[in-house]
Amino acid sequence: QYHKMYRTVKATSGRQIFQPLHTLRAAEKELLPGFHQFEWQPALKNVSTSCNVGIINGLSGWTSSLDDSPADTITRRFRYDVALVAALKDLEEDIMEGLRDTGMEDSACTLGFRVMIKECCDGMGDVSEKHGGGPAVPEKAVRFSFTVMSVSIQAEDEQEEVTIFTEPKPNSELSCKPLCLMFVDESDHETLTAVLGPIVAERNAMKESRLILSMGGMPRSFRFHFRGTGYDEKMVREMEGLEASGSTYICTLCDSSRAEAARNMVLHSITRSHDENLERYEIWRANPFSESVDELRDRVKGVSAKPFLETQPTLDALHCDIGNATEFYKIFQDEIGEVYKKPNPSREDRRSWRAALDKQLRKKMKLKPVMRMNGNYARRLMTMEATDVVCELVPSEERREVLRELMRLYLQMKPVWRATCPAKECPDQLCRYSFNSQRFADLLSATFKYRYNGKITNYLHKTLAHVPEIIERDGSIGAWASEGNESANKLFRRFRKMNARQSKA
Repeated sequence: QYHKMYRTVKATSGRQIFQPLHTLRAAEKELLPGFHQFEWQPALKNVSTSCNVGIINGLSGWTSSLDDSPADTITRRFRYDVALVAALKDLEEDIMEGLRDTGMEDSACTLGFRVMIKECCDGMGDVSEKHGGGPAVPEKAVRFSFTVMSVSIQAEDEQEEVTIFTEPKPNSELSCKPLCLMFVDESDHETLTAVLGPIVAERNAMKESRLILSMGGMPRSFRFHFRGTGYDEKMVREMEGLEASGSTYICTLCDSSRAEAARNMVLHSITRSHDENLERYEIWRANPFSESVDELRDRVKGVSAKPFLETQPTLDALHCDIGNATEFYKIFQDEIGEVYKKPNPSREDRRSWRAALDKQLRKKMKLKPVMRMNGNYARRLMTMEATDVVCELVPSEERREVLRELMRLYLQMKPVWRATCPAKECPDQLCRYSFNSQRFADLLSATFKYRYNGKITNYLHKTLAHVPEIIERDGSIGAWASEGNESANKLFRRFRKMNARQSKA
């Protein structure tokens, strides 16, 4: 196609607008991992020193022992260090410009570069080829990717480090570089860990070493810091050896149980960490105090599998949105049916309230009901406008006021964990966050006692209890979320030639 186009345009206009195909190929080669020269000091453990490695089989680097069943899964990946080099060379101009802007002497800065990497990993349902006929095979995929969040430098004589590059759009699929694609079900823990094993090994090797890479014509040395924050709760629990999300231990950040979190909604601090989870797993395995299962489980707070991949305890902004919208959707239903007066309504009642709610939202807000709550629906539902529409169906005036107040508080809180840089973008809401979340919790435990008596959803607990602390630690929640990876999932579907929303015809 391209070649035909090239010839036609050249013949008709006499100008060579398109480049001939071979030059394009050459240009593309430079953009793919496996093109640049680099070296590690000290050399990476168990990783070959060759630089020109392109796409490799995702299972390479994972040595199976005799009793392992061979993983029958298709997976392709880049070698982690090679991919990081390609990502840095992509940013070469930005980094050099950053150096010039901070007035650093270009030739003096060869040491002390620090690169922050955000890692994302997400499973995608049904990615089977759509050809109309035949049964749909349950093909699932998992994508692992990383984003270069910032590059900073600490010059030899300086005390503090200077940031010379910050990713302006950390949640765009453009800054989110794919590292590994696997046809694995994310719930199949064994296969998933087998495929991610080599990646984890390479990442651990890179933590101990520094990369020597030519930037702006001079060799410079980089150290990498990895932060696995782009995981949804399911993946975090799986990687960190916690029980599944229906567990009584509702939080991946603190040890609170569901009942506790419903009693005390706001005052919790982050206690869990990867190392602690590993220690707890050892206790669970060895049971040093010979306790019963229940006592033991309470001692390790629900850590009952070996933590496999280190994640950074944080809150996933996208799924937080979705989880809370689901919760509000249910509150709306309950308020339409006045559940606070008559608890334990029948199934039919509930169904009729839900139908009424959906009909109203469709009529006034043009919001079609969805099977599973998704990001777009959540964004439309969590607005003052939608609340007013729902309030038309709520019989009592005071309940309407409470609903509006809830939504007002929520809308005050939301930008704080959505913003890429909350201190700049919404400083007032950030300052008032703790106050707002306290007020929000009071409303829930007073007016909605019927819903929050001893139970609360995982994301609601995190929204109320942990946001200020995470922001204090990382400066942002939104920037570290998994959206880049999620939106690149769309591209993946596109390249598999299966648009999820195309008709079967």
